[in-house]
Amino acid sequence: MKTTAGLRKMKENKEKITMMTAYDAPSAKLVEQAGMDMILVGDSLGMVVLGYDSTIPVTTEDMLLHSRAVRRGARDTFVVVDFPFLSYQTDRTEAFRYAQRVMQEAGANAVKLEGAGEAVMTLVEELTAAGVPVMGHLGLTPQSVEVLGGYRVQGKSREAAEQLLADAKALETAGAFALVVECVPEPVGALLSETCQIPIIGIGAGVQTDGQVLVYHDVLGYGDVHVPKFVKRYAELSPVIEDALKAYVHDVKEGIFPGEEHRFTMKEEELAALYGGSK
Repeated sequence: MKTTAGLRKMKENKEKITMMTAYDAPSAKLVEQAGMDMILVGDSLGMVVLGYDSTIPVTTEDMLLHSRAVRRGARDTFVVVDFPFLSYQTDRTEAFRYAQRVMQEAGANAVKLEGAGEAVMTLVEELTAAGVPVMGHLGLTPQSVEVLGGYRVQGKSREAAEQLLADAKALETAGAFALVVECVPEPVGALLSETCQIPIIGIGAGVQTDGQVLVYHDVLGYGDVHVPKFVKRYAELSPVIEDALKAYVHDVKEGIFPGEEHRFTMKEEELAALYGGSK
């Protein structure tokens, strides 16, 4: 299993870091078997798995439930778990309690939170001091999408890019062990990786970041979800799954399934006794 120190060493050695979301035990097991460096239990589960229109409705209990499942499926991979919407900005005690449960009950290795305000910086410092590794998240932050005016590229102007750099360095100083940077121009992603000592994990931030993260379902073409420009589909599973399910419906309707090879039998004498000797 990777460690925060090991991930930093990977950056120093210019070895790319791989990260992918997982939301249940079967997907986590496959991600681990593929050799992924990190798994993210993202609050994106709200849109990908739970059917919400955004990440806003996701609760701490949702995150804990899926995090426990992921750890059962991937016992030897570094797991990072998101703080959901408004679970850390207003109540420090609640934030610490959530981090405690994520690590003690779900077996996570780290937590991730969005933004770079004063309250976030303070929490990063305090959690790190308490022994909780924290990953930051800058650029397009889905929990703030209404404030940002929609899902759009961030850091396109000089001023916006400079603010991203300042926020990244501030999070690094506060103790963050890594940053996810989402939906920014490639030169900004490259500059962040050059400027920061901690790993920069890109999602729509170009090829020059220290690593990449994508959503499991997006990569596999699984589910009816919007696929951003920065996603590469490595498979198209939804049509395969749909065809299999339609074949099952057909076989049941036509009496083809269960076939003889799927049935259980009884001894003739037992069957005859069951029918009172009439068989």
